[in-house]
Amino acid sequence: MTKISNVNVYGLAQSILRSGYPLRDHEISEAVFQSEINLIQQAIQDGDTTNPHIKRAISLANAKGGGHDQFLTGIIVQFDLSASLKCWPELQRYHFLDFVSSMSTMHCVSKFKVRNCCNQFVSEQVIATVENLQEKYNGIPADHIDEKKSAYLELLYNMPSGFELTAGMTTNYRQLKTMYAQRRRQGEHRLPDWWYINDWIETLPLSNHLITGGAQ
Repeated sequence: MTKISNVNVYGLAQSILRSGYPLRDHEISEAVFQSEINLIQQAIQDGDTTNPHIKRAISLANAKGGGHDQFLTGIIVQFDLSASLKCWPELQRYHFLDFVSSMSTMHCVSKFKVRNCCNQFVSEQVIATVENLQEKYNGIPADHIDEKKSAYLELLYNMPSGFELTAGMTTNYRQLKTMYAQRRRQGEHRLPDWWYINDWIETLPLSNHLITGGAQ
C-alpha cells in the first residue's frame, strides 16, 4: 500500500518570520533574524502558538483570498512516496510537486518482483499474467531484436494500475494545503492512496494551523 518515508521539512521557522515582511519598514539584521528564529523554533517545539510570529502566520494561512498564504511556499517538504500507477497521474497535476528521482517501469519492468510491488487490490490472475509476460520477455535472446521489442511493450502495457513505484518528491506547505483541501478525509476520494497522503499531511509540523485549518 501507499507509503511515505524519509520526510524532511525545511524553512518552517524562517518562513513564519518572513510572513511579516510585507509590513516591515526596515531591514532585519542577521542577529535579530537568528534570535527570532530561535524563539519561533522553541515555540514550535513546545507546542506554543502564542508567539507573535506564529500567531500572524496562522492568521495569514487561514485568510480567505488575497494570497496571504504565499509565505507557505517557503516551507519545503521532501519525502519518498510509494504510490500506485493510478495515483501518480493525479499527483502530477500539481505544479509545485516536483520529482527528484523515481523508480522507472521503462528501465526496470523486466526486473521488478511484480508480486511484491502490487497493492492488495490487484488480482492474482493479473499478477500471474504479468509475471508470465516478464518471464517470456526475459527468455527471448538479445539478438532476436524485433521479438524482444514486441514482448517488452506487451509487458509494459499490461502493468496493473495497482503496481506501486517509489519517487523522491519536493513540495511546499502551500501546495499541500491545496491537495488537502481538494482531497481530504477518507471516503471523499475513491483512491485510497489519497487517504494515506492526507493522513500524513496532518502529521506535519503546525499542519493543523497552517495546512488543514483544523479540518482533520
